[in-house]
Amino acid sequence: MVRTTIGVLRGGTSSEYDLSLKTGAAILAALPEEKYDMRDIFVDKRGYWNTRGVPVDPARALSQMDVIVNALHGGVGEDGSVQRILERAGVPYTGARPIAVHQSLNKIRMHEILKNANVRMPHTVAFTLHDALSTGEMTEIVFAEMGPPYLVKPASEGASHGIAFAATIADLPDVLGDVLDSFGAAIVQQYMRGREAAVGVIESFRNEDTYTLPPAEVITPGGARFVERAHYTNASLQHEVPSTFTANEKKELMALASLAHHALGLSHFSIADFIVTPHAVFLLEVNAIPALYPGAVFPQMLESVGSSVDEFIEHSIGLARA
Repeated sequence: MVRTTIGVLRGGTSSEYDLSLKTGAAILAALPEEKYDMRDIFVDKRGYWNTRGVPVDPARALSQMDVIVNALHGGVGEDGSVQRILERAGVPYTGARPIAVHQSLNKIRMHEILKNANVRMPHTVAFTLHDALSTGEMTEIVFAEMGPPYLVKPASEGASHGIAFAATIADLPDVLGDVLDSFGAAIVQQYMRGREAAVGVIESFRNEDTYTLPPAEVITPGGARFVERAHYTNASLQHEVPSTFTANEKKELMALASLAHHALGLSHFSIADFIVTPHAVFLLEVNAIPALYPGAVFPQMLESVGSSVDEFIEHSIGLARA
């Protein structure tokens, strides 16, 4: 049997480097050796590509690949940069195309698109360092539109990196200034109390054009106001799937995940995060590349419907080649 050569891109320059390594390792271990020749393409923190421990030009690393599975979370893996490299090389790859993946990573652009698609989201105000405003003036704009408390988020980071909480209006100028200084652009969202949820979307799966996985409840360690960066790195999140959301809540979660996937123009798969309040469901963000390492929520959603990471990766490879 002629094996299909699969390159797995992992590592990268983003704050999600460690998580990308774990997702890539899960993918490399997922597929049968008799059918697939798996190649580890490691991108280090400086952005250099490596195969078999040797630095190589991206074009050379891609030259013998039949398909690339992109496991680069955040940064160049989700801002369109790697996708453009793959398209110039003419190699089929899993996941969204350059513009769509960039739109899902950039929270400012994502919010604009989803708001126009009538997806319910927390009230959001965006700022950048280019705005000719002091943080005090920014705070006045925010307070005129919504009251505290607030979450301040970097515009283009994932896995809760850089998110800060402002309990009062007096806290917001310093918190907003810190995030802007560190990341250059930020959104301020009204903090909403509720239950966290996640929903995965897979295209052309099980005879459905858009298959939505059952919603999972994401349970944070006691006392946490929201999902924090440390919860990913120390694996302290718990996921309940099947969840105890009501039938109507599950239906709305799945419908919004599918709507957001298509509104952003994503391809193959995605995962959406939500907050479920006693009165409504609000979408928080959409990720174009789901985490697949043990303990992440996407594998548990797959298992809940009798699937697996192995089946999902093989299906994704088929979508890329098609």
